[in-house]
Amino acid sequence: MKEKKKKSQIRAVLIGAGARGRYAYGKWGLKNKHKINFVAVAEPIEERRIGFANEWNVPNNYCFSNWEALLNPEIGKLADACLICTQDKMHTEPALKALELGYHVLLEKPMATTEEECKKLVKASEKANKQLRICHVARYTTMFSKIKKAIKDGLVGRIINIEHSENVAYWHFPHGYVRGTWRRADDSSPVILAKTCHDLDLLYWLVESKAKYIHSFGELTFYKSKNTPEGAPDRCTDGCPVAEDCPWYAPRLYIKGEPILRVTKRSNKRWLRVIGNLLINHRKISKILSYIIKPLRGLVKWNRWPATVITEDLSYEGKMKALQEGPWGRCVFKCDNDVPDHQIVSIQFENGTTATMTMHGHSYLDGRWIRISGSKGSLLGRFTYGGEKLLYYDHRYVDERVLWESDITFEAHSDGDAGLMESFVNSLLIGDKGENEVLTSARASLESHLMGFAAEKSRLGKNVVDMDDMR
Repeated sequence: MKEKKKKSQIRAVLIGAGARGRYAYGKWGLKNKHKINFVAVAEPIEERRIGFANEWNVPNNYCFSNWEALLNPEIGKLADACLICTQDKMHTEPALKALELGYHVLLEKPMATTEEECKKLVKASEKANKQLRICHVARYTTMFSKIKKAIKDGLVGRIINIEHSENVAYWHFPHGYVRGTWRRADDSSPVILAKTCHDLDLLYWLVESKAKYIHSFGELTFYKSKNTPEGAPDRCTDGCPVAEDCPWYAPRLYIKGEPILRVTKRSNKRWLRVIGNLLINHRKISKILSYIIKPLRGLVKWNRWPATVITEDLSYEGKMKALQEGPWGRCVFKCDNDVPDHQIVSIQFENGTTATMTMHGHSYLDGRWIRISGSKGSLLGRFTYGGEKLLYYDHRYVDERVLWESDITFEAHSDGDAGLMESFVNSLLIGDKGENEVLTSARASLESHLMGFAAEKSRLGKNVVDMDDMR
């Protein structure tokens, strides 16, 4: 039998050249051009479209302002894969059309904003016999891969209970869920899906059992008008009298990146703590040093996320203009947000394991914490951009063993974005079956999404949801 010839590079098209499309997956691509080549892009914002096209030498006739033009049947299939990184409510239609045209699809989470659309996408991918990979990047991180291996190796024994939390930093939650794109459930999706479908997916993956019952509580408690400081204007840039003491003062985050840089004081590396101190407390010295030390330039100017979300003009003037005119400069207590700023989910799995998942937007540090208790041992993990650590405790001798530890990454998903892209691209290099383990599927992602929809139903209805009714 003739052996299938291995491809050396896949061709891809991108729909949505924003924070995820260009700066996460596109960034990985630029470092791995021997594996992937983007040949077309669809993006309504001209600056983003041109920026991505220039990075990949995409010709003008393959640069589109909308996905409909790129996925026009008259143009036909242009590549092997289609990456869809649009806003939540814009996932379903382009994903269905891409599958119909024969693309393998990498789709940002959440896969869709309704149960019906999620199920429709899964059926379409299975009918087309094409990958529909949802960007549950946490599965591809070193940290959670270590946890999965420890469970597989029998260190924990039978999993009895899991306590998991998604701690969203005090500055991050307002960026996305008070001022930003996901602040209203009717315009995007419930926060339990928009923010924590990663976490529900992790629980389903680790337990290896479907959920049986789900119960959830949560509400918007803090980021509301009644908590507005006296004299605070509608915008941070309008002369706020409490700007110096306010943790949510927008220019401090988007222009200086100070809340993120402050995590450097937690580093084990002395040089990184020194750099952080310079950037925060000695801006003029940092600026001078940046002319000599090139990596400092981006930090001094703070041309990183989340500044890249608010504007394409990353100059001081450009960012200030965005804060003066756009949603991200508003006082966090004077926005039109309605999603909960804290929510808990209790889960009973079919195999008897119980779990709780907590999401809140008031953490001092972004990240996930997890405790897994089993019949033989326990795992305690901390997964943050300020460092990662995984500990194992044997129940017989109560010995502590470090299974994984890493320092500051400044990346919200650590090495997960790169791991996802590596897996997806490698799986296409020798055809549909792929050469590396594919850690997830559209149907697996459907299960965790249904858990999210069930949690929101429970929260709103104040009742326990039987997952059999969801399926």
